[in-house]
Amino acid sequence: MLSNADIEALEDILFAEPWGDHALDFFGFHGVVCASVIGPVRLRAEDLFCLATGSDTLPDDGVPEIFARCVKQLGEDMAHALDMGQPLELPEPEDGDPMNALENWCAGFVDTFLEHEESWLEAAAEEEVADLMVPMLTLSGLFEDDDFTKVRNDEKLSARMAEAIPDSLTDLYLLFHAPD
Repeated sequence: MLSNADIEALEDILFAEPWGDHALDFFGFHGVVCASVIGPVRLRAEDLFCLATGSDTLPDDGVPEIFARCVKQLGEDMAHALDMGQPLELPEPEDGDPMNALENWCAGFVDTFLEHEESWLEAAAEEEVADLMVPMLTLSGLFEDDDFTKVRNDEKLSARMAEAIPDSLTDLYLLFHAPD
């Protein structure tokens, strides 16, 4: 589990120049790491850094140590929980708008999925992956689809989609990582 100090140090990196305008917040970062753990392609800290910062290049001195450590710790915690049959708990904001935090989390997860969509769809039944991705795709705010917009604008439907995410994550993880 990441400490508050780890999260603050991580956000200092994410919001630093030159990528601060394009970087994800902690919730988006959590979604990126989660997609790496759940999906068929385990990404390196360097790949996750580029996804989380929206940058195509790494800093001259490489990925900051605290970033790599947070990726490793968070990834290990998620994989352990899933391996033990426990649903993943998404981070909750201490204050502010929980739906905005969830949207940021979903956007990070979906960005990572889209970056490796071909691998996700080749590794398992495409239709099953698509069905399990619906809650994250819908709540990510990345698509202007009328159906997604209707769901996001309906409090009850949005809440139902949000409640479906932990089960979808578990099912996706099992789809890609359970022994045959």
